[in-house]
Amino acid sequence: MKAPRTSRSGSATPTPKTSAGAGNRRTFLKRSASLAASAFAFTIVPRHVLGGPKFVAPSEKVNVALVGAGGQGRMNLQSLFQLPDVQVTAVADAAESFSLADFYYGGQGGWAPTKAFVEKHYATKTPNHTCAAYEDFRVLLEKEKSVDAVLCATPDHLHAYVSVRAMLAGKHVYCEKPLTHNIWEARRVAAVAKETGVATQMGNIGHSLEGMRQTVEYLAAGAIGTVREVHAWVGATRWNKDLVGRPKDTPPVPAGLNWDLWLGPREPRPYHPAYFPVRWRDFWAFGAGAIGDFVCHDLDTACWALDLQHPYRVHGRPGSQMDAEITPHSEMVYWDFAARGEGPARGPVRAMWYDGGLRPPVPDGWPADQEMPGRGSLFVGDKGAMICPGLGGKPFLLPEERNETYPAPAKTIARSKGHHRDWIDACKGGPAASSHFEYGAKLTELLLLGVLSLRTGKPIQWDGPNMKATNAPEAEAIIKESYRPGWEVG
Repeated sequence: MKAPRTSRSGSATPTPKTSAGAGNRRTFLKRSASLAASAFAFTIVPRHVLGGPKFVAPSEKVNVALVGAGGQGRMNLQSLFQLPDVQVTAVADAAESFSLADFYYGGQGGWAPTKAFVEKHYATKTPNHTCAAYEDFRVLLEKEKSVDAVLCATPDHLHAYVSVRAMLAGKHVYCEKPLTHNIWEARRVAAVAKETGVATQMGNIGHSLEGMRQTVEYLAAGAIGTVREVHAWVGATRWNKDLVGRPKDTPPVPAGLNWDLWLGPREPRPYHPAYFPVRWRDFWAFGAGAIGDFVCHDLDTACWALDLQHPYRVHGRPGSQMDAEITPHSEMVYWDFAARGEGPARGPVRAMWYDGGLRPPVPDGWPADQEMPGRGSLFVGDKGAMICPGLGGKPFLLPEERNETYPAPAKTIARSKGHHRDWIDACKGGPAASSHFEYGAKLTELLLLGVLSLRTGKPIQWDGPNMKATNAPEAEAIIKESYRPGWEVG
């Protein structure tokens, strides 16, 4: 079933009647007003013509289209609903409706319930507001000329295609994490963002929290001395507990789901509920397991504070069964970085990732009567350590007494007004959001290098500037994947 292509035309304003026998002066004034209105009509042009396709005046609302109306898409809508200068005017999804009851999101996904969700929100404030609904986001971009910005919350394998196509159309773009599905895409998305000059933001929301900024400032000030190790961990594992390889059975495609459109750039394969909805993260073709879901959150602080880019060696070790199709239940990944300049946060460092129940050793100085956080990051230096709860939590110095004695460093980083707020302000000509696509691509590339090592089954010697795994020529097919004709990333 194809989604309706709705419009947002308002009703005509009735013309007030005039009394009989109006004098010559009134007739003259009417004619003068009519002539003035006609002349004025020739000078009024749409804002996208006045300021270019990406122009939004600071005093105007930003028209946002949502692409990908699953659970994460609807969570983003709730954040946008809090911003009075934003209006969601269109939505696109390959599915008409699907249940999210078995997942932490709850409720319903798909273009139909999301269209209703948007219209219900605006009903009290803007009674005539309608949300256009589409199955194919490419048709949305073609038809909805008033859209200023696109929020992409599709599965990972479509992030780059949607983002690049929207940016080349002059739209500001917010894309969920991870920014892309392969390393070549990460560099291409960053390059297109720079070329087009649109406002961008990746959806690693902890990047805008106070705790993450404090951590970066503490490390730069030398609170734990020269940083030698970073550990980050999360308890998440994969959704399909017992599956090995691709599903073998071929149940019918649910009504209202355009399966071929959902697959997008991936080669055709039969539909299966092991993929849709949400469980697609478990498959290398569509996602990257727990590392793909959480590194952009929980290794974000380290990437920012230590300026982590171009490790010379990466080693991923699955902690459980995996194969060419499906991700492991748990994994550890090591990234080794050479010195990146002067200062306590710029020396040689090893970053380590753990998921699926794996964790780092308890650090020296951790209170014996307390449990380690189930998710977080740990920085180890030559003068102590610092631990931060996951998703940008407040830093905690070790040994514990140092929290009382170490003076808080100066606030050298601009504070965020909110992750979505910063993006919208950037859409209106304000400062760039702090997790813009240049930064988001760098962070995403780190996790994808971990994936590269896991999938090749060997440590990777990485030549970052040339985007080459010097010891693994077979990695080329993963660094830049193949695309179905018509789905190439521009």
